[in-house]
Amino acid sequence: MAETNLETRRIALLFDGDNAQASLVEKIIAEVSKYGIISVRRIYGDWTTPQMHSWKDLLNTHSIQPMQQFRYTVGKNATDSALIIDAMDILHDGYVNGFAIVSSDSDYTRLATRIREKGFFVLGIGKLTTPKAFVNACEIFVYTENLAEETRKKPIPRTTDESSTAAEPTDVVPLLKSAIDSVQQDDGWASLGPIGQRLHQLDPGFDPRTYGYRQLSQLIKAHKDVFEINEKKSASGPTQIYIRINEPEPEIKPKPRRRRRSRKKEE
Repeated sequence: MAETNLETRRIALLFDGDNAQASLVEKIIAEVSKYGIISVRRIYGDWTTPQMHSWKDLLNTHSIQPMQQFRYTVGKNATDSALIIDAMDILHDGYVNGFAIVSSDSDYTRLATRIREKGFFVLGIGKLTTPKAFVNACEIFVYTENLAEETRKKPIPRTTDESSTAAEPTDVVPLLKSAIDSVQQDDGWASLGPIGQRLHQLDPGFDPRTYGYRQLSQLIKAHKDVFEINEKKSASGPTQIYIRINEPEPEIKPKPRRRRRSRKKEE
């Protein structure tokens, strides 16, 4: 993706009303605003159905434009098609350079891939059950479980169902090591900013909140036995944080003592 200043990145925020959560709309808008200015806000669904009623009071409050899409056939998701067609129209109109797709549906995988092929930013927002294909098609993916009202103090619990597609918080240390190793300088130190960028390249769904921490620096500091942290305070700017991997010193084994042979005295 071409480098874009967050102040100039214009984002089209598109909700799939069939599976987006109305209760999280404020949190979602706040999250998307971290990555640029929201220029387009649309939600797609069949507004004649009861499940869309929870959205009606939120539309005017948050300036979200409802897009009507009737269900012509039972079992077919017409909402997906409407959102995809509109997204491609917006893409070619050229008045945004980023998209935020709020859905847990794998049907948007090809859309996200196509948008990124054009060099545009793609942010996905959905549940932990979102298929990995759609997660990886986005540049950044945020799980709605991390946008809950109450600040999470514990990591998201793992699922015991092996057939589930939910993302599970595994041991984060190998991922952190890989990111640091790929951006570290010759002296082994790596700046926190490039580490965060590399983490999203390795895993678009990476989020320190998944592991119980609001910030990446807090997550790394929780593993002081693995990482060394150096904070450089500046009088004219923010504190710069540098990280490097604690390499264990090689164990030096003592050399075995040679046994001296005793010589028999000559008689």
